[in-house]
Amino acid sequence: MEYTTIGKINEYVSKSVSPSNTPNTTFEVYSVPSFDTGHPEYLLGSEIASNKQIVRKGDVLLCKINPRINRVWIVADETEYQSIASSEWIVIRSKEYDPEFLAWYFRSPIFKKLMVSEVTGIGGSLTRAQPKRVAEYPVPKVDKDVQKQIVATLNCVDKVISSDKQRLVKLDELVKVRFVEIFGDIESNPYGWMQTTIGNCCTIRSGTSLSAEKENEGGIIPYVKVGDMSYPGNEHYITTSSRFVSEKTAGSGVFPIGTVIFPKRGGAIGTNKKRLTTIPICADLNVMGVTAEEQITPQYLMAYFCLIDLGALDNGSSVPQINNKDIAPLVISIPPLPLQNQFADFVSLVDKSKAAVQSALDKAQLLFDSLMQKYFG
Repeated sequence: MEYTTIGKINEYVSKSVSPSNTPNTTFEVYSVPSFDTGHPEYLLGSEIASNKQIVRKGDVLLCKINPRINRVWIVADETEYQSIASSEWIVIRSKEYDPEFLAWYFRSPIFKKLMVSEVTGIGGSLTRAQPKRVAEYPVPKVDKDVQKQIVATLNCVDKVISSDKQRLVKLDELVKVRFVEIFGDIESNPYGWMQTTIGNCCTIRSGTSLSAEKENEGGIIPYVKVGDMSYPGNEHYITTSSRFVSEKTAGSGVFPIGTVIFPKRGGAIGTNKKRLTTIPICADLNVMGVTAEEQITPQYLMAYFCLIDLGALDNGSSVPQINNKDIAPLVISIPPLPLQNQFADFVSLVDKSKAAVQSALDKAQLLFDSLMQKYFG
């Protein structure tokens, strides 16, 4: 494949504006914080303290701050307001290239590797890509009609992936709705079920710390870290881990089948990283496990924790964390086991649907990855 460089194709000429000079004017602002929302902010000039870049529809924005996150945005020009962007964006404009083609290329593994290869800063969120070096990065030379075909293909597969992920989310929501329908609100307990605390009816404990050598010694028991709990949309899928330990090493650190596990430290506390173990696992110290006694089914306990905002239990330390003493006082209702088993049967049916959707998602993601490799190397 033949290549040119970003600098050679980029026709954008930087032009700045001081929004504060026109305090009553509304601007369409492409800021880094608003990227995750998928939409620009709409702010008055009086609300914008610093100078911004003037951009227009079709400009591709490539974020230079913390480039490992790989923020790529196409200016949509959603309104009649002047579109502006923060200086943290590198702006690329080219009549020879379809903006969506460039955006997909900038999201490709090969380009992401380039973006993090020559950063300045001390690390983490303080690193920045260097615009002068980015201008020298390669861009494949592709006929514009072919670009449009590639974009159409990638958009189609991406739409399938997004749809499958949304279906998984909806199935999870269905379980939560069914839980409330059968058992009532967990706080108000409208059916008057017997209540106790998690500490009284469950075993609560943290994972165990192993040396790097022990983590990878081999064996049959997965050694799970918080990062292994990120599998999209499926609480019952545990082990993306490639680390396995022996039964001897795991020892009393094994969480049995039916244990609800979740992060206990860091920003992951407030996420949906809650999993129900379907096999015995060993976990590290950043993972907490709650195992129910006979009066509570694992499916009921899992659904209960999915309705709990664990982030709200953070004790306010400099590093967010929750401990056994934060979990133990949580009040849980104990409905009759026949009702819990009825709910477990429903969860089992939903899990079958989720497994089918997850399988389709895996295949679509594999196809997408192979296409990105084919088109961009």
